[in-house]
Amino acid sequence: MSRRELLCDTAIQILAVEGGRGLTHRAIDREAGVPIGTTKNYFPTREAILTACAARMTALHQAAVERLRETTPADISASDVAELYPALLRRAVADDPTQMLAMVELYLEAVRRPGVREALSGMVLANAEAGAALQQAAGLPSTVRDTGLLDAYFLGVAISLLALPVETLATVGLDDPYALGIGVFSATVPGPGQQGEAAQQDKAARSSS
Repeated sequence: MSRRELLCDTAIQILAVEGGRGLTHRAIDREAGVPIGTTKNYFPTREAILTACAARMTALHQAAVERLRETTPADISASDVAELYPALLRRAVADDPTQMLAMVELYLEAVRRPGVREALSGMVLANAEAGAALQQAAGLPSTVRDTGLLDAYFLGVAISLLALPVETLATVGLDDPYALGIGVFSATVPGPGQQGEAAQQDKAARSSS
């Protein structure tokens, strides 16, 4: 791991644990165990740190998806892909919420910082493109729009699971992570033939207008 990657990973951890207010050059230096001033040499501004975090998270996600694609059997089915999402939700919320919590902080920072917004945009697009490629490998007619919407649903559900009390989650029907994972997948991913049918319906509607 390079020093730049070490600093980015440390910044992501700080974002997850302490939030945006805790992310400073000195905090990263201390947590990473490097001389004071090291982070500032690599990332002169706070926005540069946040932008680098978004880029690092994109690279990590792309590497994970690539590993998944390399180990995906040729006969993978749509139901096999659907089963991935409850597992992803469990990992994002219960096993290691670091990446999810850091992503939430990046979204908040992006509202006020154009540079972070641009970097976050790249991360969202890369994630959607990787997801679409994986689903297409399973024979699904998924587009980047489909998987982008899936990622947005997934993010909202994950935030709710991380932030809300168990009693509230049960009351509003968000207390079954497995069903939620399958649900967000089913709500956004077209089944075989559905995309073609939608296109035909749209064409017919335009012809009659």
